Amino acid sequence: MNTNYRRALKTTLKASVVAGLLAGASTAFAQSSVQLYGQVDEWVGVQKFPDGKSAAEVSGGGMSTSYWGMKGAEDLGGGYKAIFTLEGFFLAQNGQYGRFTGDTMFSRNAYVGIESPYGTVTAGRLTTPLFVSTILFNPFVDSYEFSPMVWHTYLGLGTFPTYTTDQGVVGDSGWNNAVEYSSPNFNGLSANVMYALGNTAGDNGAKKWSAQFLYFHGPFALTGVYQYVNFNNNPGDLTGLAQSVGLPDMKSQSVAQFGATFDLKFIKFYGQYMYTYNDQTTGSWHVNTAQGGVTVPAGPGTIMASYAYSRDGSGLDQTRETAALGYDYPLSKRTDVYAAYMYDHYTSQTSGNTYGVGIRTKF
Repeated sequence: MNTNYRRALKTTLKASVVAGLLAGASTAFAQSSVQLYGQVDEWVGVQKFPDGKSAAEVSGGGMSTSYWGMKGAEDLGGGYKAIFTLEGFFLAQNGQYGRFTGDTMFSRNAYVGIESPYGTVTAGRLTTPLFVSTILFNPFVDSYEFSPMVWHTYLGLGTFPTYTTDQGVVGDSGWNNAVEYSSPNFNGLSANVMYALGNTAGDNGAKKWSAQFLYFHGPFALTGVYQYVNFNNNPGDLTGLAQSVGLPDMKSQSVAQFGATFDLKFIKFYGQYMYTYNDQTTGSWHVNTAQGGVTVPAGPGTIMASYAYSRDGSGLDQTRETAALGYDYPLSKRTDVYAAYMYDHYTSQTSGNTYGVGIRTKF
């Protein structure tokens, strides 16, 4: 065998081995995937909380809180997949991570799980079913600046010392130490069940749990969710929460919420009702909340309007009225600009006002 032939044979064998390795690698990569994604939202305007003072600001999260994330999936065969998601909020106006000082790196979601033909099981830090129902059935979705329903649900009890209220849901929009089962979709109907533990020896009674259904069929959508909490972030930390607004120690909170939408194309209607029951060491109090709203196509954009009303029984004896009006204009499939105004009023407190313009882009 001459030298040239041996060299040609070696080159051919090397090429075959490399091709085989690349083919194997391609097969492996075809069975798994990782995505990087997120959004940046900044707005400029003026905000005044109830009983507070006005402040001009450049801030994040006018229509949606800025975040970035990565998720991946690996095909295990037989309809099963291993999945993971890591998502963190950030403040684009100053470059800090989180929604506020002290927030954790992956406070939006941080979980691993298994998808199967019988549903999905995930474990870690998970977005709550109550938050999902709250944002999907109001015109301003997940805006913490302009959505009346988000304000009545999450910006209340124990949240803002700038105004005094016993209304609102305790805890975050995500739960730590949680496990969730999500059912398959049955002709538009699906369900979710979540349970979170206190993760502390001797505090096995400290827990949170929630159950939810979602139904989407043509122009109609419906949801129902129940949430029970007997700790906020750590076991026992509800002890002084009610005291912060002048009420006795709080033991637990139960929330039931229903929502519906109906889309007529030229207008979409939104409606929500929420009942919040707060149990104390002595006595209890409850809050009734209702929200109604519409979105109306206007040119290439959308007009959004929403009104929310809350009334507590006993407690601080408060009513709260919040109304918002906005317009969202898409510049492309991933970028939009918006303008919005929100009015917020509690009994016996000066009114709050928020107005501004912003831009949101997704990647």
